[in-house]
Amino acid sequence: MTRYEVLIVGAGHGGAQAAIALRQQGFAGSIALLGAEPELPYERPPLSKDYLAGERDFERMLIRPAAFWAEREVTMLSGRTVIEIDPEAHRATCADGDAFEYGILIWAAGGTPKRLPDLPGAHVIRSRADIDAILAALPAARRIVIVGGGYIGLEAAAVLTKLGKEVILLEVLDRVLARVAGEPLSRFYEAEHRAHGVDIRLEAGGEAVAADLIIAAIGIEPAVGPLLAAGAAGGNGVDVDLCCRTSLPYIYAIGDCAAHPNRFAGGARIRLESVQNAHDQAVAAARSIVGRPEPYQSIPWFWSNQYDLKLQTIGLSQGHDDLVVRGDPAMRGFSIVYLRQGRVIALDCVNAVRDYVQGRKLVLDGATLDKGALADASVSLKELI
Repeated sequence: MTRYEVLIVGAGHGGAQAAIALRQQGFAGSIALLGAEPELPYERPPLSKDYLAGERDFERMLIRPAAFWAEREVTMLSGRTVIEIDPEAHRATCADGDAFEYGILIWAAGGTPKRLPDLPGAHVIRSRADIDAILAALPAARRIVIVGGGYIGLEAAAVLTKLGKEVILLEVLDRVLARVAGEPLSRFYEAEHRAHGVDIRLEAGGEAVAADLIIAAIGIEPAVGPLLAAGAAGGNGVDVDLCCRTSLPYIYAIGDCAAHPNRFAGGARIRLESVQNAHDQAVAAARSIVGRPEPYQSIPWFWSNQYDLKLQTIGLSQGHDDLVVRGDPAMRGFSIVYLRQGRVIALDCVNAVRDYVQGRKLVLDGATLDKGALADASVSLKELI
């Protein structure tokens, strides 16, 4: 049985960055990167944007070329799925029966897309194979139904509309982006998509809708079954500390599946599904492994591209009790500043890069500012600090 000093399960952004960070931190032991997909690690955000639109070749999405991994002596174990972890034996067993021993395990398996129980043939957006399947079906599809009004669903709607498809987007809640943003942002994007021809139907349920192709964009289930079965603490993900250590010895977890205490969520234990989180937790885990721990305290940030709109988010708006709209949404360049008990906790910036950059310090400081001043877009946020 092959043994690796560090075995990384999951070859997405988090897993790839963990291997990179270990070498950057001077780790000289053996590293293996085990992933369920046949490809080398690649960027996932373009899947629902440039790749779906046919504007980016897959080779341009690779996080690093094959030579990079070979030069750094990172063994690729592609096309494999771990189904069992034995923490006492330090062994990971795969679905094909192969097993690997490890000194330290980094679990970066991410999540699996939720599916529609009554429509098992509906497409999802999570992997290259998922998008390739959609692209293969597109020529014969005139009317497309997307279920889910989160960022992935909206991004796909924007692309498919630009490709000339009739798009119907169904959202069970009373607005899109309800779980991640304030109502002004939701209403702005609803109006933008409708202006581009997307038929957005809110509070959808119980209605029969004809479609040539269906896409489910309703979130993911964290892929942590083997860890929980092995006794790791968790539930909605696997619980980790600020150094990304699970409750099982010598096992770390990072990325979408890691439920961690987050200072920008008031210390609550949350999961963050973002490239930033996966990248920065990978670095935190690597530093802990090499004996130079630095607790994970990174400020969350996200982005979304839809049509000619670039949304950039800094901080976490969940739990806000007030907000300020800065600028005029009708001009298609504005920001929303989220407050909790008078302090700035997050900003959503649409085509407003300066606010995004300068708003970072407001979130880091938990700044308390006059709401009237915040709303005045003629005054830079830097001047308010």
